[in-house]
Amino acid sequence: MDQNERIKAIVEKQREFFYTNKTLDIEFRIKMLMRLRRAVISHERDLQRALEDDLGRDPAEAYFCDIGSLVLEINETIKGLRRWARPETHFSGIQCFPSVLTRVYKMPYGVTLIISPFNFPILLSLGVLAASIAGGNTAVIKASSKSKNCTKIMKKIIKETFPGKYVTVLGGGHDIADICLEQRFDKIFYTGSPKIGKHVLEKASKNLTPVALELGGETGNYCIIRKDANIKDAARKVAFFKALNSGQICININQVAVAKEVANEFVVELKKAFNKQLGKAPLYNSEYPRLITERAYDKCETYANKYKDRIVYGGQGNKASLKFEPTVIYPVDIHEEIVNKELFSPLLPVIPYEDDKIEELLDVIKRREKGLALYLFTEDIEWADRTMRTMQYGGGCINEVCLHMMVKGVPFNGVGHSGMGAYHGEWGFKEFTHPQTVLFGSSKWNLSMREHPYREWKKILISLFER
Repeated sequence: MDQNERIKAIVEKQREFFYTNKTLDIEFRIKMLMRLRRAVISHERDLQRALEDDLGRDPAEAYFCDIGSLVLEINETIKGLRRWARPETHFSGIQCFPSVLTRVYKMPYGVTLIISPFNFPILLSLGVLAASIAGGNTAVIKASSKSKNCTKIMKKIIKETFPGKYVTVLGGGHDIADICLEQRFDKIFYTGSPKIGKHVLEKASKNLTPVALELGGETGNYCIIRKDANIKDAARKVAFFKALNSGQICININQVAVAKEVANEFVVELKKAFNKQLGKAPLYNSEYPRLITERAYDKCETYANKYKDRIVYGGQGNKASLKFEPTVIYPVDIHEEIVNKELFSPLLPVIPYEDDKIEELLDVIKRREKGLALYLFTEDIEWADRTMRTMQYGGGCINEVCLHMMVKGVPFNGVGHSGMGAYHGEWGFKEFTHPQTVLFGSSKWNLSMREHPYREWKKILISLFER
C-alpha cells in the first residue's frame, strides 16, 4: 500500500469510528483526556530526551515549555469540559410563540487534521490534540520531520494509548503533509509560517474545510521600550525570552524598538543580562538550545554576516553543534530588511526611535502585517493600556514577555498573517466544535400571523412583536 492509500485508509477508518457517535459522549472524552495525560506523565523522561536530541533543550526548559504546559492544558480541559459542552438554553422570543424554547448544541466537526511545527513539537501537537478530543473529534497528527526524535516518541505514545481509528501520528515531510491535505478532513489546525498557511488554506478550500492557523507573522513581533521604562528589568526579560529555544518561538521578540534617550543604556544592560543568564560562552553552555537544522543555522549566519559591522554582542556560531550566540544588532533603521520579516533565530535588531515620536513608530508598525505578539515596557500604564486597545496583534504583555500564553481561560492566537481562530482551554474546545441551534416547536397555540394571507391585523401584530 502506497502512502496515498495508507493515509486515505486512516481517514476513512476514523470517519467510520466517528459515525459510531462514541466520541459524542462527554465521559468518553474525559476518559481519553485522562489517558493522554497519564501517557505524557509516564513518558516524561523520554519526551525530555527527545527535546534535547532535537533542539538541545535542557530538561528544565523542556518541562517548562512543552511537557508541564501540556499537562496544565489537559488538566484545565478535563476540569471544564462538562460545563463547556453543556447545551445552552435560550428563550426563542415572543415572535416565535408558542415555540419559546431554543437550544444550542456544541457539536464536533468530525475527523480533524493537526499539522504541528518543530519548535514546540510536543505542546503544539498534543496540546492541540487535547482540544480536538475535548470537542469530540478524531485526529490525525502530521508531526514535523525536523524534530524527528519528538515525532518518533509521539508516534510510540499515541500508538500505545489510542487506537489508530481514533488518533494517529504521521511523520514525514511536506510530501506527507500534502497527501493529508488532499483528503477530506472536517477541520484543519495548522501551526507554522504564513507562507505554508496560505498553502493549507488553498488546499482546504477545495472541500470548504474550516481551518485554524497559528502563524508567526510576516514581519515579526515588536517589543517597544519607552524612556520611562525600568531598563534593567526590560533587558533581563528580553534576554531570557530571546535565549529561550534559541529564538525559535512564534511569539518571540523579533525586534526591539527603544527610545533613543535610553537605547545605549538598554544595550549595556542587555549584554549584562545575556552574560548573567548564559555565561560569556553561550555556545558551550549545555542549557542553551540550538537551531533546528543546518538550513536554519545558515540563514541565521547569513543575516549576522550581512550586519556584522553593527553587531554589538554575539555574532558567533558553531555549525557542528548548530548553536548561534544571542546576537544584538544596533542601531537598525525600522525600514531595513532585517526588521521586515520574521527571523526565528537568536538575532535581535535594536531600533532606536525618538520617544516623543512614539505615535509615528506605532503608525509604521500598524501598517505592516499584524504580529502574533506585542510587548510594551513603560511606567505609563494608561498609555500602554490605550496602545494595547488600539493596535492589532494576537496577544501581548505590558512590562512582561510571553506569559500571556500561560494564563488559563483566555484565548491564544493571531490575526491575519499571524493566524486565525483561537485555542487553549475553553477556546480550544470552541475551535473544535460547531454551535448548532435547534428551536423546539409547539404543535399547539400556533398563531397564523406569519402565514398568508397577510391581513392588516397580522401586520400590526408583527410590527408589535418585532419592535
